[in-house]
Parts: sequence; C-alpha cells; structure tokens
Amino acid sequence: MVAATADKSRRTPFIGTLPGVVLACLASCFLWGSAFPCVKIGYELFAVDAADVPSILAFAGTRFVIAGLMVVAGMSVVRRRAFLPGRRDLPAIGTLSLFQTVLQYVLFYVGLANCEGVTSSILEASNSFLCVLLAALVFRFERLTGRKVLGCLVGFAGVVLVNVTGESGGLSFTLEGEGMVLASTLAAAASSNLAKRFSREHDPVLLSGWQFVLGGAIMLVAGLAAGGHVAPADATNPAPAFMLLAYLGFISAAAYSLWSLALAANPVSRVAVFGFMNPVFGVLLSAVLLGETNVVSPAVAAAALVLVSLGIVIVNRPEKL
Repeated sequence: MVAATADKSRRTPFIGTLPGVVLACLASCFLWGSAFPCVKIGYELFAVDAADVPSILAFAGTRFVIAGLMVVAGMSVVRRRAFLPGRRDLPAIGTLSLFQTVLQYVLFYVGLANCEGVTSSILEASNSFLCVLLAALVFRFERLTGRKVLGCLVGFAGVVLVNVTGESGGLSFTLEGEGMVLASTLAAAASSNLAKRFSREHDPVLLSGWQFVLGGAIMLVAGLAAGGHVAPADATNPAPAFMLLAYLGFISAAAYSLWSLALAANPVSRVAVFGFMNPVFGVLLSAVLLGETNVVSPAVAAAALVLVSLGIVIVNRPEKL
C-alpha cells in the first residue's frame, strides 16, 4: 500500500497537486491582471485610439505573434532542438487558434468599442462559469456539482462587486456591444476545454505557442488590411514602446503556457475558478501602475478579493466520499 502511494506521487507532476495548481494559476492571473494597465499604456505609446478597432487588432496580433515566438524560441533552447509542430498537431493548433485567439479577441475588441467597461468586465468574468458548464455538460470531463456552482457564484459576486461600485459607467446590453463580448467569453471558455482535450494527445505548450503565432498573424494581417497601424508614437525614442510590447508578449506566452499545463493536469473546474482573480488583479495593478486609485475603494477591493478567494476554496475542497 505504501509503495503504491509513493509510486502515485511520483507520477503526479507538481502542477497537478493543489499547491502546484494554486501557484500556476495565481501566476497566470497576476500576469493577465497586469495586461489591463499595460495595454492602456501600450495604446498611448503606439498612438492607438480606443475606437480604432483595426489598429487594436493589429496591435494585439503583433503582441500574440511575439508571444508565440517567445514560447517556440524558449522551448527550442530548453529541449535543444527546434520546437516545431508535427503534421498531427496542425488540426489541433488551427482549432485552438480559432477559438482562443482569433474569435475570442476579435469579438472582444469589436464588442468593447460598443459597450460599457463595467458590463464587459462582468461578462468577461463569466468565462469561469462557462468553462465549468461546458466541461460538465458538453465535453463531459467532470460532473457538475452544487459545490462547484456555489464556488463560482461566490467568486462571481466578488467580480460584480469590484465593478459595479467603480466609476466606469453603468450596466447595459446591446447585441453589437455586450453581445459580442459575451460571444468572446464563450469562445474563451470553449478554448479552455479544447486545450484540456487536446492535451491528451499533444504537447500543451507546443499548442499554446503555435496557436499564438497562427492566430496573431491572422489578426495582424486583418488589422493592417483594414487600415490599422502598429508604430511607436515617438519615433525618436521607440525603445519604451517596443519594451512594453515585448512584455505584453511575455504575459501571453508565460500565462497561457502555465494555464495550459494546469488544465492538462487538473479538472477544468479547479483551474477555471481562478479566472475570477483576473479582474481583481487588474484593478489592484491599475491602481499601482496607472494611479487609478479612485476606481474602487480599498475596502471594496479587499471584500472582492475575499469573495473570490472563498469561491476558489469552495471549488477546490475535496469531494466527500
């Protein structure tokens, strides 16, 4: 019995344990949270207007191509051989790229230009709910239990709290605005479950890197073809703009690779519930990096963090036999 237990622990990777998935998911969410203020800074450094969707797509496409190339280059060095996909990997890369990068971000940016920031943040947070529902009802990875639903509700309450008490605007819903953001969220939830499914037969990091290259290239070409641009606003000192763009690429490369590994080694619900930390980190880091201290009070931010953390704990509590 002791030998069997020891053998099982050797077979379980660290990211498949509770401490491992907590560290991986929190690191991913922290990186994604830093993307909120950094993208705003990037728009200023590259003179991208918030309503200029073609330039936004071109900017995002450039960021994702850089992210994918970072993953490919880094893994090529680690493995001492070219980190290239095989023919059997191509359908999975194409499918994942369609949902995780192209559909998710094209729909999001188009919708964001036509909706209120508060509503879009709350709709984006519903990604965690949709991940759990799709995992149980569509992909059949796990059972939908009352505990998982309760944990998602508590975590979602924290996201709603941190948004509706801010000064970003009111709640609204239109098909071309919030409807697009909701469709983007559904695409993101589907991509998480597809990543889980594909990880059974493919390297999740390879899929993550190459889907970024493919999806980013499609977005970049589409944005440029529609009249968008990607050029530093200050041509005499372009270094800060390019450094920020490189960091945004690193965010996607590191966060999605960690998230994909976590999905491959854990139930979808255990990983998805950590997504509620994204907007919380986004608010906190926006206060630090952008000085947006009037967006939400410290007490509300703390209460939201407690609710989100409680939701994560509820979902990750062991099932009673």
